[in-house]
Order: sequence, then C-alpha cells, then structure tokens
Amino acid sequence: MQPGDLIGPVRVGPIVHGGHCVARWEGQVVFVRHALPDELVDLRVTEVTRRFARADAVAVREASEHRVRPPCPNAGVCGGCDFQHVAPAFQTELKRRVLAEQLQRLAGIDWDGEVEQVPPVLGSRCRMRFVSVGDGRLGLRAHRSHAVIPLPEGGCPIASAAMPPHLAGPAEASGSAGEGGDEVVGVVSREGGALFAPGSDAVVTQRVGERPFRVAANGFWQAHIAAPEVLTRAVMAGLEPQPGERAFDLFCGVGVFAGALVDAGCRVWGVEGNRRAVELARGNVPEASFQAGDVERTLRRLPGRADLVVLDPPRAGAGRAVMGAVSQRRPRAIAYVACDPAALARDLGYAAELGWQASRIVGYDLFGMTHHLEAVAILRR
Repeated sequence: MQPGDLIGPVRVGPIVHGGHCVARWEGQVVFVRHALPDELVDLRVTEVTRRFARADAVAVREASEHRVRPPCPNAGVCGGCDFQHVAPAFQTELKRRVLAEQLQRLAGIDWDGEVEQVPPVLGSRCRMRFVSVGDGRLGLRAHRSHAVIPLPEGGCPIASAAMPPHLAGPAEASGSAGEGGDEVVGVVSREGGALFAPGSDAVVTQRVGERPFRVAANGFWQAHIAAPEVLTRAVMAGLEPQPGERAFDLFCGVGVFAGALVDAGCRVWGVEGNRRAVELARGNVPEASFQAGDVERTLRRLPGRADLVVLDPPRAGAGRAVMGAVSQRRPRAIAYVACDPAALARDLGYAAELGWQASRIVGYDLFGMTHHLEAVAILRR
C-alpha cells in the first residue's frame, strides 16, 4: 500500500478520536476520513506509516442513513470541516461515542451521558483564522497541507454572518486582507466583524451575561458564539458557589469564569500563562486577583486552601502535577472544562488516583461540521 493507491471496497468500522473511522485492508489499520461507520467505500490512500495508514473515502458503495449532502461546496477539500457529510444530529451522536470510548479506555469510567448540540450548527463561528489568496480574497488551508482553498461564494458556511468574508464588497478591516499567503484572523465581537493581522495588538469586546470582557483580537475566545454562556452556566451549576467561598480559576484566560464566581460572591484567584490575557483579566474582573505564569509553579503562591477550582486547560490538558497540586488545596468541588476528550480522560484518571470522582460529565457540541467537542466534568471527593 502506497500513498495515492485506490483500495476497496472497504467496510468502515467505528468512529475514533480525531474524527476518523477505523477500517482494515489486508491486515493494515486504516484511518478513514469522509466516511461513516458501517459504510462500504472505496479509499484513496493519503499516508502510510509502519503502524497504520490514512485514507479518504472517494466513492460510497453502501451509504449510511445518516449521510447527507454537504452544505459547503468545499467539503472534502477544505481542512476546516470533516463532518459536512454527516446529519447534524448524528454528528452529536458520533461525538458522544468518542467521549464515552476515551473515558472508558483512559480513565476506566463507564459513561452513559449525553453530548448536547448547541445551536446554531451553521453560522456559529465568531473566530476563524483565514489565509489571504490575494486580491482581497480569503481561503482556508486544506487538511494536513499548506495548500489554501479559496472560500466559496458567500463565505464559509460555519462562520457567523457578521464575519467579514460574508459581507458585501472586499473583505477588509483594520487594513487590507494582505498579500497571498498572509494569515488573517476573523473576529465577530460587540463592535461587529473585522479582520486582523496575526500580530495585531487590537482589543475587542465580548459579553457573557451582564459582564463585558475585553479580549485581544488574536487572543483566546471560544469560537462558537454561544459557548461562553453555555460553559459558564454548566460550571456554575456544577459548583454551586456560595458567598464567601474561595475559588481558583486556573488557565483563566481573560477571566470569564472568574467573573461568574465573583458575581456569585466568591473571593477569586486566577492564573494564566499568557501575560496579555492576565492584563485584560485584571480590567475585566477587578474584584479578583490574577497572576501570570505557569499554572503548576504559580499555584504555589496562591492560598493553601480553596473551596472551588475551575480548570480550563489547553488541548494538552492540565496534567498529573497540576491535578495533584489542585487536590492538595482540598476543594469541595472541581469543574474541569475540556476541549479534548483524551486529555480530559487522562486527567480524570489522575484525579481518581487522588481520591476524586466525576459526579457529572456532560459533552457539548459547539463545533458543528467538525469532530471537535467540549465537555464539563464536576469532580468531588
């Protein structure tokens, strides 16, 4: 088997972490894109390693009942979406299966919960990274490639209608869209839609509940327009903060969860590795105390006792050392917000070794047309 080979027909197996389905061909494991479980497909091999191969489904001989016509003409070519061929309700079911498999395999947790689909599925993205193709036109990179696929007429279907590439006329804001190959960041904020160069020091305003948040145009903010509200509600419902309690917001970004905890009457300390985000957090939530630095090391400078802890780590997860340091503070509850099910499962495994159990785990489908999901776990002794 070599890249470029056409193989099949192949019966596709279950979905796995990363958005691929697993299949086998002549004893070799093949990770398949653009297919669905139980479909019979022909494959084009894209990569071969010693342990596995990758392939794209190029012809469907027996289609799943959940296969639909993609809403975007760039589906299968653009790297921005990998579930355009899947009915939205079944996208959520596939994500539920992946989350359950990761929790069982990596943490020994038999989870029968749900992944909630958060509307809208299309038009949901308030942050996207585009690439200029010249003449004011924008595109997105192809899957596992530097090749740029120009946006279709009318813009990217998963982007908010307020995103500049959807607007009439040349897509320009904060200067031109750049020369061909330049990256630009599309942002929809309280000020409207705009494009920014990756090195821009501009700041935009978002809002969660009644509290405004200033965030760097190039900084982190949830991509789905409803995500900050949805995840904040989930965290607060799970923690049930009480006035006067001490709370840590770790990997706090610009202070979204810190703001909610302060509004609930808690005394809050936040830690974040990005110094610019910490500067903004101090202005967004002046009632809290924020420190910039590595979370594990900076935790040593925080009070030795906390009632509540929020963890919202990057895709790699919090890690064993941070989970241990959090456990030493003896909180009554921990809320873990995860963007990667494998990292969540690993960290829940570490927590279990320290005597913690997830009393609740809920998944949220905040990335329509892609395999990505968010999850919130509430941990108690």
